[in-house]
Amino acid sequence: MLVSDFHYELPQELIAQEPLPDRAASRLLHVYCSPEQLSRDLFDDRQFRDFPELLRPSDLVVFNNTRVFPARLYGRRGGLRSHAVSPRNPASRDFLHGRVEVLLARQLQLEPNEWQCLVRPGRKIGVGEHLFFGDHDELQAEVIGRAGFGERRIRFAPAENSFGLIEKIGHIPLPPYIAREDSSADRSRYQTVYARERGSVAAPTAGLHFTPEILARMRARGIESAEVTLHVGLGTFQPVRSERVEDHQLHSEAYSISAEAAEKINRARSESRRIVAVGTTTVRTLEYAAQQGTGAIRAGSGEANLFIYPGYKFQVVQALLTNFHLPQSTLLMLVCALGGKENVMRAYEHAVREHYRFYSYGDCMFVE
Repeated sequence: MLVSDFHYELPQELIAQEPLPDRAASRLLHVYCSPEQLSRDLFDDRQFRDFPELLRPSDLVVFNNTRVFPARLYGRRGGLRSHAVSPRNPASRDFLHGRVEVLLARQLQLEPNEWQCLVRPGRKIGVGEHLFFGDHDELQAEVIGRAGFGERRIRFAPAENSFGLIEKIGHIPLPPYIAREDSSADRSRYQTVYARERGSVAAPTAGLHFTPEILARMRARGIESAEVTLHVGLGTFQPVRSERVEDHQLHSEAYSISAEAAEKINRARSESRRIVAVGTTTVRTLEYAAQQGTGAIRAGSGEANLFIYPGYKFQVVQALLTNFHLPQSTLLMLVCALGGKENVMRAYEHAVREHYRFYSYGDCMFVE
């Protein structure tokens, strides 16, 4: 299967640069994929406010409660291991101590001061380089390892409440297709209203549409919900570089499932009730956990790296609320696996024609 099979043309002006003032005011493209529904029109153009009524009273809706933290740090390099551009070049000093951008992707559990991250400019930041962040260098780090495509491993110097410093001086890591600097409003708006567990560098964007009022309407209809956690990491920012889909490998991301959530999910499955995932991160968490538990969902935590693309046989998830994803992305491939490739790609063409808003701050689709 070729990665290029998942390409579609998207006008630049359809990429949402700002969130809507009202979370629930987004549009929703209802996409039918089950055999009994395919006899109807393929798509319905709706509003997200319709979502509670699209659910069945017997549904179990599963959310990802991860919380985004301000993982983008701007600082300077120490230049200890750099070579001067020229001893006679007055710009050398600025080059050696120039600006650096670090995107913290993952805190290592065994070494809490160590992080996996992306660094820019990647080529110039070698092992042994010292990095300084904050107006008064409150946060300092050393590069202790490197991998491909700008990935580094850094170790922060011991500091009192280092995570508090990151929260203070860090920036919300808006995706690269949002062509603006982050603002103070993004700290709350690029976050679901039910976010709890800190650890993601990107929001599970399908959840951005929910409001307390929408959640209350779901409860009023008797719809049960559960929460799992998957912390979105570097894989969100890495394009698929292989030509064949099967050759791509997904980054591992930390997940956890509570005993309460596992019990709800297993009970729903035993009662043949439909499980609706809010977001592709929730899908990957549930499907990976089912594989590890030989079908049953077990409470616990681990590292999920399940790559879902057409041909995958779903064990848990039967319906999905999701935003619109980048061309040739693993997220689009996952949606195609659930909804059918031709069906989903036609839905994307429809969304483009109807001027839906795309990507993180854009509209959404409900695939069932």
